[in-house]
Amino acid sequence: MQITAETPFKASIVPLPLSSTPSSFSILPGNAPRTPLQNTLKKAITCVGIGLHSGAQVRMTLNPAPAGHGIVFERVDLTGSAPIAARYDNVVCTRLSTVIANSGTPEIRVATIEHLMAALHANGIDNALIEIDGPETPVLDGSAAEFDFLIQCAGTQILELPRAVIEVLRPVHVEEESGAFAELRPARSGFALAMSIDFSASVIGQQRHAMPLSLERFRQEVGFCRTFVERKEIEALQKMGLARGGSLHNAIVVEGETVLNPCGLRHPKEFVRHKLMDAVGDLYLAGHTLQAGFMGHKSGHTLNNKLLRALFASAENWRFVGSEESSRTELRATA
Repeated sequence: MQITAETPFKASIVPLPLSSTPSSFSILPGNAPRTPLQNTLKKAITCVGIGLHSGAQVRMTLNPAPAGHGIVFERVDLTGSAPIAARYDNVVCTRLSTVIANSGTPEIRVATIEHLMAALHANGIDNALIEIDGPETPVLDGSAAEFDFLIQCAGTQILELPRAVIEVLRPVHVEEESGAFAELRPARSGFALAMSIDFSASVIGQQRHAMPLSLERFRQEVGFCRTFVERKEIEALQKMGLARGGSLHNAIVVEGETVLNPCGLRHPKEFVRHKLMDAVGDLYLAGHTLQAGFMGHKSGHTLNNKLLRALFASAENWRFVGSEESSRTELRATA
């Protein structure tokens, strides 16, 4: 990631007070699915861009897919590469992004899928074949907004089979020694999320945000929010082979109380809203949308994935609503 000597933006952000208890912030009622039937894209659409961590130039095409297909990625640059289902049990790495691969070929990966998955989730896309000629999705502007735009341009098509919704039946909780946690709770309808963060950089500080998931709220509140990094971390990340494609054009870079991007922030709470958007994408790796309330405190890709694994560890934690038994059998077999 290259930082130029452009004039930094001084952000005026007052950190929000946070209680340390999970019950301190509420989850709003979620919105019911817009249609009881599955959706796919109306036509294929392609974009080209740089991978955030790999720095590789990649070409990615979002294709329509039939009912029951799910969200599937395929590395078209590698001969004989098998399709990779976008599922929690195919996640092989969660260090600063969500990376998927098939268990038999863990070296054939697709990284940084969370922003695209968030846009697909918000748009209610159940089925798509995503062809990509590199190891990572393009970062575009660092948010989900341009993926959302691609989906708008492609249009959506209603299919004949009913949508599968996973209803969470009892609370599922995972946590780390640092105090970070992620939790799913039963909900009467829809899917709602709440997220809080606490960073040492004063420009970020403590922030929280909650919203029911709907396409309108996604676009208004979180879809445009970009990934971010502290300047002091960049050199270490690049030594680990990460952030090679990062720039002020696709990430927020902060230092103390300063945002280094000349354009500043898109919203005073862009940081926590981006984390919530990440969760929208990560949790779509359940394979279907959830009927639940999600709460996260300092939660990232690792905890989000651990939460799904904990959810599916017991058949008593969940059930399908309005779906085929074949889907339940598949999930049980891989849990």
